Amino acid sequence: MAIDTTDTLPDALDTPRLSTRDKLVLFVLCAAQFMVALDFSVLNVALPVLGTDLGMSRSALQWAVTAFALPSGGFLLLFGRVGDLFGRRRLFLAGLALFGAASVLATLAWDPASFLTGRALQGLGAAAIVPTGMSLLTTTFPEGPARDRALGISGTLLSLGFTVGMVAGGTLTDTFGWRSTMGLLSLFALIVLPLAPGLLPESRTPDRPRLDVPGAVTVTGALLALIYALSTAADHGFGRADVVITLIAGLLLLAAFVTVESRTAQPLVSLPMLRRRTVAWGNIGGLVTFSMMSTVVFVLTLYLQEVLHLSAFETGLVFGVQGVLSAVAGVYAPRVIGRYGPRRTLVGSLVGQGALIAALLGLGTGHWSVWLATAAVSLASMCHLGAIISYGITVTSGVPDEEQGLATGLVTSTQQVGITVGIPLLGVLATTSPDLLTGVHTVLALDAVLVLAAAVLVAVGLRVRSGAVETQPLGAR
Repeated sequence: MAIDTTDTLPDALDTPRLSTRDKLVLFVLCAAQFMVALDFSVLNVALPVLGTDLGMSRSALQWAVTAFALPSGGFLLLFGRVGDLFGRRRLFLAGLALFGAASVLATLAWDPASFLTGRALQGLGAAAIVPTGMSLLTTTFPEGPARDRALGISGTLLSLGFTVGMVAGGTLTDTFGWRSTMGLLSLFALIVLPLAPGLLPESRTPDRPRLDVPGAVTVTGALLALIYALSTAADHGFGRADVVITLIAGLLLLAAFVTVESRTAQPLVSLPMLRRRTVAWGNIGGLVTFSMMSTVVFVLTLYLQEVLHLSAFETGLVFGVQGVLSAVAGVYAPRVIGRYGPRRTLVGSLVGQGALIAALLGLGTGHWSVWLATAAVSLASMCHLGAIISYGITVTSGVPDEEQGLATGLVTSTQQVGITVGIPLLGVLATTSPDLLTGVHTVLALDAVLVLAAAVLVAVGLRVRSGAVETQPLGAR
């Protein structure tokens, strides 16, 4: 394999100096991303208590998660493009305000309808915050060491948010009740929103093209249908009629979206951008690292509590170690990327993640397995963090500022879809297995194989004769 030359960033080993204002901007953007990441996991352990308090049946509790996931994933691409056209700062602030107000509604909910309305509005606010926040980050910090460091911090807090949510959710619920989990999100919004207007610069595309309405309708409908189908399948399997119907509808709408985008003069998603090697293969790497790691966390949670009989608090401590090591990885990942380049780091991180997941096949019924689980999942998460940061850099590098909202919209859509698809596709093998330990081993084996296979495919897909990361379309010479 050719040695990377232009892929390597020679100045990245020198830690970039950020001004006080840059640090404040980074704090605002990362705090908002952390808040959204926290929302994905903080409520999970509170669901049984919440259901009893609000009178929600066990089957209805899935909507506490799905009501957030549907709009947050379904509207990402649309809001990313709207921010490009009409102002990223404006949409980011609107998303923050909506998220904060929705969190208050969810905190004060008096019945299932009011709670689910708050969750859906939280998801809509998140769909505005995530792509515009990423776009503001990539347009505020120039490509190179400064952006790599900013993306490293953002990726670390994204990963840490999921872990902190798992640990904090149980502690808050046991101490203050389930409403405190939603109150925590309100507090984050209250801190970030007053700081943002005076710090964040406005940015948009200069020519203000028309919004691709047919593309927006088809892709949003496709994402909504697919996320609903996969989220529901995680709890009820793929045999239900609504799952089959929405899955087929999502695929048909996705095909219609591709057709629309190939024929419109000003598409929502530029198909030539999707043919860039960095965009196509970078997002494939991101999809695999997110989907497979979320599956590992899911099956390990079942294993630790139902096979080893750890308490929820003890299980949270295992993932707390994972979070600490992920934070350490986030500090050093930009330096590794600076030395070896984002392509090599992405491939190496996927290889490390897959190998460490394979090590979890040694889990058994003895309590020594707690130490193996803690070590392997924590080290795998460090590799996972490296993959998150390097794929974000890979996808957004070389993309002009006017298309950063589109590129980051693809990045964040990949994250959302990845988090959504892993558990229903593989996790169900553990939950439906007669023997849970055997089911966990089956899931982990498939998970490791898929990650390692993705590492090989990404390595081949991003290979360029000169050794540089390809930034031209796939068909370009």
